[in-house]
Formats: sequence, structure tokens, C-alpha cells
Amino acid sequence: MSSIQVRPATLRDAKAIAQVHTAAALEAYRGLVPDDQLKAMSSVEKRQAYWREAIEYCEPQVQVAVDGDKIVGFVGFDRSRDAKTRPTTGEIWAIYAAPTHWSQGVGVALWDAARDGLAEEGCTTVTAWVPLRNERALRFHELAGFKREMTTAKTAIIGGVKIEEVRLKRSLN
Repeated sequence: MSSIQVRPATLRDAKAIAQVHTAAALEAYRGLVPDDQLKAMSSVEKRQAYWREAIEYCEPQVQVAVDGDKIVGFVGFDRSRDAKTRPTTGEIWAIYAAPTHWSQGVGVALWDAARDGLAEEGCTTVTAWVPLRNERALRFHELAGFKREMTTAKTAIIGGVKIEEVRLKRSLN
């Protein structure tokens, strides 16, 4: 039985969320983004300000995974930000687990919480944007039932580097 609990984030969680986000992004994007750009992306302070504002205004909704009293992951979810999507389409804006807790059920617990939260909001489908070269994230989403929408592939700028992303989608039913 996993000791991971998921709860809504509070303003006090913003720094821990930023630390998880930074550590996980550095590990996830290693090899996809040049090392000097990775270093430039490692500002916990900037991420902390972003997540503090997200928590304060509930945009996106943020939940944290806690192991004991330590935050080991988070998910941000809300309505889809994509143009021309139905109001019943939700989106996983971000989902990260601390690298020390990868493959330990944190992502699944966060996905379950996001799925329940989106369903409560009346969403019937959910999407997520994932870099095409981030095989770990693609595998996670596909195991959770997401399917790639290859016609949506686009170039995003991550850490000043162009990265190809694809939207994944699944039903919430």
C-alpha cells in the first residue's frame, strides 16, 4: 500500500512545488535541452512565484502528492487552454514527481486526483501536451489511457530551445 496522499495545494506549498518542478524538469529535459539552458531553467524562485499565483487564483487547480510530510509531486489542471476546444475539455497543465519518487505511484495518484477534479468540473475529456522526445512522460500518459493526436504536433520553446510537442487526449468516462 502506497503512503502517498494527495491534497489541494496551499500557498505554503509553493516553494516545495517549485523545488519538485525544478528537480523533475532538470532530470526530464536532460538530453533534450542543452545543459546551459537547463541551468538557466533552474530558478526555483521564478517557479515559486508562478505556483504561488496559480494556487492563490486556482488557475490551474493545484494538488500535491505528499509522502509523510514531504511534498513529492504535484499536478496542475483546469479547462483546456487550447483554442476551439469544447468547454467540457480539461487539460493537465503540469504533472511532475520528484525524481527520487519516480516509478513509485506518485504520478498515478496525481492523475487520479486530477481526473476526479476535472470530472467534478463537468469535463468529459482531458488533454496534455508532452514533448515528443520525453519518452517517460509519453509512456506515463499512454499507460493512463491517453492517445497521441499526431496532427497537433507543434514547436514549443522550453528553456529557450525549440521542442516538438504533441497533444495527448483521453475520455474521462
